[in-house]
Amino acid sequence: MKNSNIFAGYRYPAQIISHAVWLNHLSILSLRDSKELLTALGIVIR
Repeated sequence: MKNSNIFAGYRYPAQIISHAVWLNHLSILSLRDSKELLTALGIVIR
């Protein structure tokens, strides 16, 4: 089986995407809330 990156071609690194998805599923946060939390951690999402 090939080891492929499921996030290939996206603007942000896989670690950032995974963290955002984890935050979204961790609690009842909206995408906007997750974005603001990542921004507070110093990760700028456009």
